[in-house]
Amino acid sequence: MRVRLKGINSISKKLADGTYRRYFYAWKGGPALPGKPGDPEFIAAYNAAVARKQEPPRGVLLSILQGFQATTLWDDLALRTRRDYAALIKIIEKEFGDFPLSALGDRRTRDVFMSWRDKRAKASRRQADYGWQVLARILSWAHGRGLIIANPCEKGGRVYRGSRAEFVWTDADEAAFLASAPAHLHRALTLALWTGQRQGDLLRLTWTQYDGKVIRLQQSKTGARVQVPVGAPLKAVLDVDRGKAGPILLNSDGIPWTADGFRSSWRKACAAAGIVGVTFNDLRGTAVTRLALAGCTEAEIATITGHSLRDVRSILDAHYLHRDPALGESAIRKLEKRTISPNQAPN
Repeated sequence: MRVRLKGINSISKKLADGTYRRYFYAWKGGPALPGKPGDPEFIAAYNAAVARKQEPPRGVLLSILQGFQATTLWDDLALRTRRDYAALIKIIEKEFGDFPLSALGDRRTRDVFMSWRDKRAKASRRQADYGWQVLARILSWAHGRGLIIANPCEKGGRVYRGSRAEFVWTDADEAAFLASAPAHLHRALTLALWTGQRQGDLLRLTWTQYDGKVIRLQQSKTGARVQVPVGAPLKAVLDVDRGKAGPILLNSDGIPWTADGFRSSWRKACAAAGIVGVTFNDLRGTAVTRLALAGCTEAEIATITGHSLRDVRSILDAHYLHRDPALGESAIRKLEKRTISPNQAPN
């Protein structure tokens, strides 16, 4: 007898060995189900989950939190982002699940949510900001749909004020890494420095996206389509294997990386090379810095890295360039030249 189970959600995940495994959930955001559809234990777990599930009462925040997880916006999030969001949504549900939607228009509500963020900031300011970001995004979606009359988390700023100003890969860091790290990690370093792309997008990059002159990709986080001309150092690294199939970046066994596997190998390689204080993520800002030092405009940088102009400006103004002595040296040389030849156009 065939039984049709409604609402089941499934996600396919790549394992460390390169194979895929499908995971099943009673519904989007619901509990995981053991086995596969049709198994007795699967059906029993599904029935138990459905029996426990309660329709959220209308007019409270829980209905909005669950509604967001049933949208295409949720489906379009990267798997890791969905996991992170789901964990934070559970925290929000516990704290504000029964919060009346009618109260979101009350000016005092903003203070209630900010007090919650301040309380979480005692343990971790980063996590406090992340929780606020998730709540603000869900409320923005609900406000756009006309489900609530106001978003009290709009433009809430941040409590974390950390800066990555000191966390830029130097030429010495690059040289030390290339001298010590395994060869299969060299390509990842060069790709990051010459494209300014995120780790996840580089791990997904395939040979079909490189035509010998440019790399084309769509960034998973923003959806921005980026076309990056390939510089000579990167071209030399890529052309060795150009024409192959599958991902460009592979681990030591010649199979695609998992995100966790790559992070672990990268940390070990940095430790072995004596590199401390910088991460793979810092290579993105380093690429922006190097492009600016080469004389690129903000628009040129944004075209390559996929940042918005505002983000490029923020990186250059607040985090990196005011710390780089090469810019100060360049500025003084230009001033000297201008003083000696005041009528000569600057270059």
